[in-house]
Amino acid sequence: MKEPRPDALQALVARARREVESGLLPSCQLAIGFGGKVVLFETLGRATPRSRYGTFSCTKVVVASAIWRLLGRGELALEARVADYIPEIARHGKDAITVEQLLTYRAGIPRAMLSRAAWNDRARRLEEMAEWRLEWAPGTRYEYHYTSAHWLLGELLERVGRGDFRAVVQREVCEPLEMTRSQLGVAAGDQADVERIALAGEPATPAELLATWGVPELFAGEVNDTALEAFNDDVDAIAAGVPGGGLVSTAHDLALFYQALLHNPGGHWDATWLVEGTQHVRVRDPDVLMAGRPANRTLGCIVAGDDGCSHNRGFGRTVGPRAFGHGGVAGQIAWADPDSGLSFAYLTNGRDRHLIREARRGVALSSLAAVCVG
Repeated sequence: MKEPRPDALQALVARARREVESGLLPSCQLAIGFGGKVVLFETLGRATPRSRYGTFSCTKVVVASAIWRLLGRGELALEARVADYIPEIARHGKDAITVEQLLTYRAGIPRAMLSRAAWNDRARRLEEMAEWRLEWAPGTRYEYHYTSAHWLLGELLERVGRGDFRAVVQREVCEPLEMTRSQLGVAAGDQADVERIALAGEPATPAELLATWGVPELFAGEVNDTALEAFNDDVDAIAAGVPGGGLVSTAHDLALFYQALLHNPGGHWDATWLVEGTQHVRVRDPDVLMAGRPANRTLGCIVAGDDGCSHNRGFGRTVGPRAFGHGGVAGQIAWADPDSGLSFAYLTNGRDRHLIREARRGVALSSLAAVCVG
């Protein structure tokens, strides 16, 4: 019978401690889940176990898992046009976008954005989303949608889930799974325990980027250092609960959430949709954000795969091929491995400007985490 390995857990914590003790990162949290519970939870640096962190795109799986609940109850149809639920967005060819295309980043609006003023104003969100224009025909190609697809998914949660999208996520996911420190949209007066992002280190040089990733510069889209600092240091931004990246949580809660995805306690999700969300790969198109490797996208997750490229997808080198999850900018990590039964989460409030070092840290941490039972 598999059990957590104390030596491996110690090695994982030691690796996480390295950048904190060197002064590069102000703090971090990490957690290992196994057997339906959290077996390791550590907070390192200038933070406490009660500290919460911005999870950025780790948010996307939590929001998708709320959509799976609606699909499982038959309240939402995967093949349905989004405009059937949100008729306001049908302009400029967007009437062809389906729910599936939002979940798999094939909707054709990868760079569509909302103004910051619209984040906390639903009427303005709808007005601006109505004017979004397609970059290509929905369903014809894949490209990661940073926030646009999830703004529409959030509105679907409002229409079909009958409530503010942030409240629907709490009701459908966080509360029943006892994710007591997780929240999408934190009121201004409740943000004292949210660790703010701090930029760290010097950027990689064009020569380093070219030698490592074959390009002298990286396209960041709407995700850049300035945006990250503003996103996590702005009380209104944190209160908005951006559905593509605004979840505030702890490593403990994320590791527990991924244990729930492995064990489905009490049949929380319809089994068919849980498999569709965590295992069934629908998109294998090349992903520029993963060095051109196949995207391996399900209805909300990334799957590690058996092609030797799991480290390019945010899983390290030692996970099983069925591992699934989704990382976040600034080095946030969250995944589960059905083969080992492990889940792992790592959160930090240090944005390492040296993106190669940040990526290598993630590979090292995930690789160590994946061998913590035996």
